[in-house]
Amino acid sequence: METIGAVIVWIVFGLFIGLIGRLLVPGRQPMGFLGTIVLGIVGSFAGGFLTYLFRGGEPLQPTGILMSIIGAIIVLVLGTSLTAKRV
Repeated sequence: METIGAVIVWIVFGLFIGLIGRLLVPGRQPMGFLGTIVLGIVGSFAGGFLTYLFRGGEPLQPTGILMSIIGAIIVLVLGTSLTAKRV
Protein backbone atom coordinates (compact mmCIF):
# COMPACT_ATOMS: atom_id res chain seq x y z
CA MET A 1 0.00 0.00 0.00
CA GLU A 2 2.91 2.34 0.68
CA THR A 3 4.13 1.94 -2.91
CA ILE A 4 0.78 3.06 -4.35
CA GLY A 5 0.89 6.15 -2.16
CA ALA A 6 4.41 6.97 -3.34
CA VAL A 7 3.34 6.62 -6.98
CA ILE A 8 0.38 8.94 -6.41
CA VAL A 9 2.62 11.51 -4.71
CA TRP A 10 5.10 11.37 -7.65
CA ILE A 11 2.24 11.83 -10.15
CA VAL A 12 0.84 14.84 -8.31
CA PHE A 13 4.32 16.32 -7.78
CA GLY A 14 5.18 15.74 -11.45
CA LEU A 15 1.98 17.41 -12.57
CA PHE A 16 2.56 20.40 -10.29
CA ILE A 17 6.19 20.89 -11.36
CA GLY A 18 5.41 20.24 -15.02
CA LEU A 19 2.60 22.81 -15.06
CA ILE A 20 4.79 25.46 -13.45
CA GLY A 21 7.63 24.69 -15.87
CA ARG A 22 5.27 24.97 -18.84
CA LEU A 23 3.85 28.27 -17.54
CA LEU A 24 7.32 29.79 -17.20
CA VAL A 25 8.53 28.82 -20.69
CA PRO A 26 7.01 30.99 -23.43
CA GLY A 27 5.69 29.46 -26.61
CA ARG A 28 3.71 26.38 -27.49
CA GLN A 29 4.58 23.05 -25.90
CA PRO A 30 2.78 20.25 -27.71
CA MET A 31 2.29 17.81 -24.84
CA GLY A 32 -0.68 16.50 -22.98
CA PHE A 33 -1.49 15.62 -19.41
CA LEU A 34 0.83 12.60 -19.25
CA GLY A 35 3.66 14.52 -20.91
CA THR A 36 3.33 17.26 -18.31
CA ILE A 37 3.59 14.70 -15.49
CA VAL A 38 6.66 13.10 -17.08
CA LEU A 39 8.19 16.55 -17.59
CA GLY A 40 7.82 17.32 -13.89
CA ILE A 41 9.29 14.01 -12.77
CA VAL A 42 12.22 14.20 -15.21
CA GLY A 43 12.71 17.83 -14.22
CA SER A 44 12.99 16.80 -10.59
CA PHE A 45 15.77 14.36 -11.40
CA ALA A 46 17.47 16.90 -13.71
CA GLY A 47 17.38 19.41 -10.85
CA GLY A 48 18.82 16.73 -8.56
CA PHE A 49 21.66 16.18 -11.02
CA LEU A 50 22.38 19.93 -11.11
CA THR A 51 22.44 19.92 -7.33
CA TYR A 52 24.89 17.01 -7.45
CA LEU A 53 27.18 18.97 -9.80
CA PHE A 54 27.32 21.93 -7.42
CA ARG A 55 27.18 20.28 -3.99
CA GLY A 56 28.05 16.63 -4.46
CA GLY A 57 26.10 13.78 -2.97
CA GLU A 58 24.11 11.26 -4.96
CA PRO A 59 24.09 11.87 -8.76
CA LEU A 60 20.64 10.39 -9.48
CA GLN A 61 18.25 11.87 -6.95
CA PRO A 62 15.04 13.86 -6.92
CA THR A 63 15.30 17.32 -5.46
CA GLY A 64 13.18 20.08 -3.93
CA ILE A 65 10.59 22.25 -5.59
CA LEU A 66 12.85 25.09 -6.80
CA MET A 67 15.48 22.87 -8.42
CA SER A 68 12.72 20.65 -9.83
CA ILE A 69 11.17 23.66 -11.57
CA ILE A 70 14.57 24.73 -12.91
CA GLY A 71 15.19 21.18 -14.11
CA ALA A 72 11.76 21.04 -15.78
CA ILE A 73 12.44 24.34 -17.56
CA ILE A 74 15.79 23.05 -18.83
CA VAL A 75 14.26 19.75 -19.99
CA LEU A 76 11.37 21.57 -21.67
CA VAL A 77 13.60 24.07 -23.48
CA LEU A 78 15.93 21.30 -24.66
CA GLY A 79 13.01 19.12 -25.72
CA THR A 80 11.21 21.82 -27.68
CA SER A 81 14.40 22.97 -29.36
CA LEU A 82 15.26 19.42 -30.44
CA THR A 83 11.77 18.69 -31.77
CA ALA A 84 11.58 22.07 -33.55
CA LYS A 85 14.72 21.28 -35.53
CA ARG A 86 13.33 17.92 -36.69
CA VAL A 87 10.18 19.41 -38.22
